[in-house]
Amino acid sequence: MKKFSLYAAAALFLGAGFLHLVRPGPFAAIVPPYIPQHFAVVYISGMAEIAGGVGLLMRRTRWLAAWSLVLLLVAVFPANVNMAVNHVQVSAKPLPDWVLWGRLFLQPLLIWWVFSLRKSEK
Repeated sequence: MKKFSLYAAAALFLGAGFLHLVRPGPFAAIVPPYIPQHFAVVYISGMAEIAGGVGLLMRRTRWLAAWSLVLLLVAVFPANVNMAVNHVQVSAKPLPDWVLWGRLFLQPLLIWWVFSLRKSEK
């Protein structure tokens, strides 16, 4: 089960990072207005997600990757808050408010999940 969790987390971050690079628009739309260079921030966070996902897969880098992803998840939290508070819609089909607010509650779970992987063995 630990191996599955590790691979699932790596896949999640690799996929999310890839999406940040190929479809940056929706991610840039939720970056709070007080943060400059929305697209640059999205590209950087996408590359960080990819690096973290790869890092989770290697025992030697897992601890650093997990901590880096925890910090990244904390850093992007304001974008999720902005999305919920300002009802920012990123798709043609509007998302219900419970989905926008639900992302805020998922963030601590993601942080806990990644943090729990920092010492996992492959």
